[in-house]
Amino acid sequence: MGKKFSKVTTSHWGAFNVFVKNGRIIKTEPFQADPAPPKISELVPNAVYHATRIDKPYVRKGWIEKNSNTVRGSDEFIPLGWEDATDLAAKELIRVKNDYGNKSIYGGSYGWASAGRFHHSQSQLHRFLNSFGGYVSSFASYSTGAAQAIIPHVLGLNFHKITWGEINSWSLIEKHTDNLIIFGGINPKNSQVSMGGSTEHDVSKHFKKFGKMGKNMVSISPQKDDSPKETRWLPIKPGTDVALMLAIAYVLETEKLSDQNFLTKYCTGYDLFKNYFLGKNGHLAKTPEWASKITGINASDITNLARKMAIGRTIVSVSWSLQRARYGEHPYWMACVLAAMLGQIGLPGGGIGFGYGAIGNIGKTAKRMQGPLFEQGSNPISDFIPVSRITDMLLNPNSPYNFNGEKRIYPDIKLVYWCGGNPFHHHQDLNRLAKAWQNPETVIVHEPWWTATAQRADIVFPATTQFERSDIGWAKGDPYLFYMPQMIPPVGLAKNDYDIFSELSKKLNCEEKFTENQSSEEWIQNIYEKFYMQAKSQGINVADLDTLKEKNFERMTIDLDEKDYVPFKAFRDDPVKNPLGTPSGKIEIYSEQIAKFNYPEIPGHPIFNRPYSDVKFPLSLISPQPHDKLHSQLQSAIEDINKYAVLVMSPQDAEKRGLSEGELIKIWNSRGACLASLEIKKTIIPGVVSLATGAWFSPTKEGLDISGNPNVLTADTGTSDLGQGSAAHNIEVEVEKYQGNYAIT
Repeated sequence: MGKKFSKVTTSHWGAFNVFVKNGRIIKTEPFQADPAPPKISELVPNAVYHATRIDKPYVRKGWIEKNSNTVRGSDEFIPLGWEDATDLAAKELIRVKNDYGNKSIYGGSYGWASAGRFHHSQSQLHRFLNSFGGYVSSFASYSTGAAQAIIPHVLGLNFHKITWGEINSWSLIEKHTDNLIIFGGINPKNSQVSMGGSTEHDVSKHFKKFGKMGKNMVSISPQKDDSPKETRWLPIKPGTDVALMLAIAYVLETEKLSDQNFLTKYCTGYDLFKNYFLGKNGHLAKTPEWASKITGINASDITNLARKMAIGRTIVSVSWSLQRARYGEHPYWMACVLAAMLGQIGLPGGGIGFGYGAIGNIGKTAKRMQGPLFEQGSNPISDFIPVSRITDMLLNPNSPYNFNGEKRIYPDIKLVYWCGGNPFHHHQDLNRLAKAWQNPETVIVHEPWWTATAQRADIVFPATTQFERSDIGWAKGDPYLFYMPQMIPPVGLAKNDYDIFSELSKKLNCEEKFTENQSSEEWIQNIYEKFYMQAKSQGINVADLDTLKEKNFERMTIDLDEKDYVPFKAFRDDPVKNPLGTPSGKIEIYSEQIAKFNYPEIPGHPIFNRPYSDVKFPLSLISPQPHDKLHSQLQSAIEDINKYAVLVMSPQDAEKRGLSEGELIKIWNSRGACLASLEIKKTIIPGVVSLATGAWFSPTKEGLDISGNPNVLTADTGTSDLGQGSAAHNIEVEVEKYQGNYAIT
C-alpha cells in the first residue's frame, strides 16, 4: 500500500487536510474547525501535478540567440540544467547593473504566492535584490491603490492601519449597529481569502445573526448576490455611487438631519463643500431627483434611505471594488463625508467601514500581533511606481507623470525580475501590457506553472508549491498558527525561491548578505523564535517550534473580549490631544493640500464624475473576484473541469441579443475580445454584465482571448492623477454569439 498520511496545512483561502500516499497528494478535506470551508482546496491534487507544471529551468530561444525578430509570448524555450540557468541569470544581472545601474531593475512581485511566512515570494525577491544593490519598487496594490492614496489626506491614517485596526468588529456591529449601509456589497465568496489565510470563514454566519436581529441592511450594487440574502438590494448603475451619496448628503443637510456639532468640532471644510451639493456658487443641486436619473434609483427611495441612516447607529460600508474605477478616490472620500455628517465616527458600531467581506479577516476580533517575518532589508534605490502603472513605465521610460501631488519620472527598466504573481492575469488591458512587455532587455520569472507571465519570460525558474517545502503559516486577524510541513518531494526539478536566490547570490558575491549563512530550516527557526519572544512579551502564550511541529497547528488565545476596541474613539474623546494625521488634525472634507495639486478630476473635495459611455459598447462590464479559485491560482485545474469562463447577463439583455443560457459568446470592445459561456440571471441589472477575473490570458494569433480574462477589455488608465490606482471597473463592452470555429477541447 505504501506510506499514507495526512497533515493540515494552510493557504490564503484557509486551512485544509492534505492526504498523501506514496509521495503524492491524493486528496484534500476541509478543516473541521472551519464553519464554511471553501471548495478551492479540492483542486490542489490536480493542480500540483498538472501538465502545465514547469519541470526544469528554461531559456527563451530568441533571447539566448539574440534574435530580435522573435517576441516574448510566441517563442520556443530551451531546457537547461540549474547550473547553466543560474549562470545565465547571474551574468545578465551583473551586465545590467554594470551598464545601467540598479535603477534599471524592476522587482515585480505581486500576488498571493504561498501563505507561509518564510517562503513569501515578495519578501524573498525584495531581500535578494536589496542584497544585490536595490531595485525599482512599487507602491500600493491593485485592490486598494486609490484608497491608499486618498485616505491619508482625509483621515490622516495609513489605509491598511484602518483596515486592520480602526474598524468596527463584527461583534461591535452585532451589539450596536442599527443600519449597515453597504456600497458595493459584502460578498461571502470574496471573504474566502485573506493574506496569509482565514481559518474560520464566518461572514455568512454574522449576516444570518444580523437578519434574525432585524438590522436594517441595505446592499447598493448592480448585482443582488453581491451581499448575503439577509440584506435588502438597492440596484444601482456602476460608477454612480458618488451621485447617490451626494443626494443622501443633500437630504441630510436640507432636512436638518446632519450632526452640525460633529462637523464643526471634528471636521474642516464642510461649509465650503456643502455649497457644491446644495447647488450654490454655480453648482447644480445634487437632489434625489438629480441622482435618480444617474443611478436608476427612485428619488423617494434615496430620500427614505437618507432618513433611515439618520435614525439609530449607522455604518457606511464601502467595498474595495468602488475605488477600482476611474475617479475611484471620490466614493471613499464621499463615504467619509457621509459618516461625518451622521456624526457617529468614534462611536461603537457607527462611522465608516472599508472592505468588509473583501478579504476574510476584516472585522475579526483577534488581537493584532506581529507575525513571523523574513526581513527584506533596505533598498538603496528610492525610485518607485504606483503598482498598476507598469505598462506605462515600460512604454514611456524617462517620461513624466503625476502622482499624489508629485511630478515623477518613469524609470528606464532594462530587466524585470518577477517572483510571485501573474501580471498577465491581474493587470488592465493585457494586449497593451503584452506590447510593453517586449521593451525590457531581459525578463526573469519564478513560477510553478506555465502561466502567461512565464510564457513571456526569457529565463524561467521552476518554483515549488507550498506542499513541496516547510514553512510557518499565520495571518493578521487569524487566531490559528500552523506548521506547514513539506508534504511531497519537489515536482520535477523545482526549487524553492530561497534556494534559487541563494545560488544566484553566491554567483553575485552577495551570498552572505542574503543568506546570513543560514539554511531554510535555520531561517524558519530564527523568525519563529523572534515571533515567539514577541508574543510572550505581549502576554500571549504560543507553542515553541518543536511543539508546533508535533501538533501541526494550534488556536491561540488572542480573541478580544467585548471591551472592544472602538475605532477613532480617542480622536472623538479629545480631538486636540489625539489629532488625526491630517494638516488640520481633523477629518478633511475639504483638503487644501489636494486643491493645490490642481488636478481637474479631483479638486479639494469629493465630486461626481460621470462614467464614460460609448453607444457602440452599451454594456457596462464589472469584473469581480472568482468564487472557485484565488485570483488566477489553480486555474489550470479549473479548466480541466470548466472549459470557459462565465459571463452573467440579465434576461432583458440576453433577449435583446438573441442569446441563450450556456451559449458560447464573444465579449469585445476597442481594446480586445474574449470568449465565455453565458449565464442568464435576474440578479444583475439590465445594461450590466459580470465576468469574474482569474482566467489565464490565452490569445489566439488573431488576438481573441479564449480563456475569458476580463482584463483584455479593461482600460489601462489610472483612477486619477492623485492615486493612479487600477481602474478596472465600469468598462464598456458589447456581447454577441460567437460565430467562429474555435473551441476548447
